[in-house]
Amino acid sequence: MAEITAQMVKELREMTGAGPMDCKKALVETGGDMQKAADYLREKGIASAIKKLGKGRSMNEGLVEVYQHFNKRLGVMVEVNCETDFVAKTERFQQFTRDIAMHIVSAAPQYVRREDVPEAVIAAEREIQKNRAVEEGKKPEIAEKVAEGRMSKFFEEIVLLEQSFFKDDSKTIEQFIQEAVADLGESIQVRRFSRFALGDSATDGHE
Repeated sequence: MAEITAQMVKELREMTGAGPMDCKKALVETGGDMQKAADYLREKGIASAIKKLGKGRSMNEGLVEVYQHFNKRLGVMVEVNCETDFVAKTERFQQFTRDIAMHIVSAAPQYVRREDVPEAVIAAEREIQKNRAVEEGKKPEIAEKVAEGRMSKFFEEIVLLEQSFFKDDSKTIEQFIQEAVADLGESIQVRRFSRFALGDSATDGHE
C-alpha cells in the first residue's frame, strides 16, 4: 500500500475542499491515487447530499433567474430554492441557476418533475404508444408492455429532472442538482419555471 503523506492529504484538500480526515481516508481507500481519491470524495458527497433531500429541510431562499437568448426570441424565468441566503449569494449557486435557465431554453421541458405531468397527458401518451405498437404488429398484451417501456423516453423529453444536461449529456438534470447540493452543502430544488418563445404560448413548469 502506498504511503499516505501529509503533502498528499494537503493536495487533495486543495483539490476538493474536503476535511483532512476525509482526504486521508479517501487516499487510503484508493491506494494513494489522487484522482481516484477525488472521485471517491465526490461520490460520497453526492450520496450524503441525496440523503439531505426530502428530509423536511426548509428551502425558502434562492434566486429567480431570468435568461434571454442572444436573438431575444427565447427567454426563461426560473425559481431555484436553497436553504440560506448565504448560499443563494454564492457564485457557485448563481452559476448553477444560470445553467438551469440556459438548459430550459435549450431543451424546452414542460414540467419540473414526473409527478407534475397530468394523468390525462400520461394516459393519452400511453394510448398513443400502445396503438403504435399494435400497428407494428405486436399482440395487444405485448403492446401494453411496449407502450410502458416507451413512456420512459416520453418523460425524458418533457420532464426537466429527467432530461440530459445540455452541457454534459452523461448526466441528468437531477444528477446535476445532486452535484450542486454536494458542493454547497444545502438542499436545492427547481421549484418552477416559465419558458417564452416568440409567437408561442408560454410553457409553465410548476412545483
